[in-house]
Amino acid sequence: MTQRERRLWHASDDLVARYARGDLPEPDAWSLEKHVEDCAGCASRVSAAVRGTAAGTVLAQVRAAVLESAPTPAVSSAPTASRAPVASPAPGVFRAPVASPAPVASRAPAGRPAPAGQPTPAGGPTPAGRPALSRLARLLWAAGPAVRGAWLPAVLTVAVAALALSHVAGFAGARALLLAVAPVVPVAGVALSYGPHADPLHEVAAATPGGGLRLALTRTVAVLAVSVPLLTLAGLLLPASGAPAAAAWLLPGLALALASLALASFVGCRVAAGVTGGGWLCAALSPVAVAPGAAVTARLSEQLSRCLDGTATQAAWAAAAAVSAVLLALRSPAYDRPLRP
Repeated sequence: MTQRERRLWHASDDLVARYARGDLPEPDAWSLEKHVEDCAGCASRVSAAVRGTAAGTVLAQVRAAVLESAPTPAVSSAPTASRAPVASPAPGVFRAPVASPAPVASRAPAGRPAPAGQPTPAGGPTPAGRPALSRLARLLWAAGPAVRGAWLPAVLTVAVAALALSHVAGFAGARALLLAVAPVVPVAGVALSYGPHADPLHEVAAATPGGGLRLALTRTVAVLAVSVPLLTLAGLLLPASGAPAAAAWLLPGLALALASLALASFVGCRVAAGVTGGGWLCAALSPVAVAPGAAVTARLSEQLSRCLDGTATQAAWAAAAAVSAVLLALRSPAYDRPLRP
């Protein structure tokens, strides 16, 4: 058994029977259809199960009708060129030996260079890097705007602006302001990365086995992979000035991102991001709006300490992230169809 065969899964009898009856969910049916392209054993079992249903009888009749109406391939009337016999030389007549044809250079296997001493095939070098390029293209498409759009420059702009406020303009509350904005950044990235507005082929992608919630989570991870290092590093480079630690926003950011994904299954990504991100900004910045001008920084740091600092607060954010993850898992079938804009 080859390594490829060991990696293949095999369809259960119940899965095959449900597919034949037509009551298997569409993502599972498409996954099974993709699987039988490489698994002859499962393909024969699925074919036998379908033939045993009423649909199998209809399909057999359609196949027979198509074969009967198919035109018979025309047989060429041109005589096949036969090789002329080589006459034997007359006795006593010397005949020069016929030179044997030059050996044809064998083509090297795909992905391997031709052995030394053999010429390169006529089609040029074999495309050894094509599978790697294909995987890279699929990864860039799956990651979405987090790596191939304006998202990375936008996050860099937020981090650089916070550093400039602190070290150039001398603003003492730069870290507090960054911590107030940082949890909203992943939420905005999720809203911009998934949905009909972010992908022209959203309807098609949502219907494939690799789309739906799996694609949304992949793009969320890509957004977090870009946002977390940049914003946390920027926070470490800023003076504390009474604000919480630079990494205090990580659990709130994760909880808000998961809550946004769970809420998006009801109202769409952009509305969900507006609700979760707007709610956080209102909770973090509302006390600052009524504070005197000289006490804005102190009031913001105090409010962020309530929202981010302390073991109990972080435990509450962890619990919120867990609840959002459970709700998202329960709502995962909603991602098998296109979400609202």
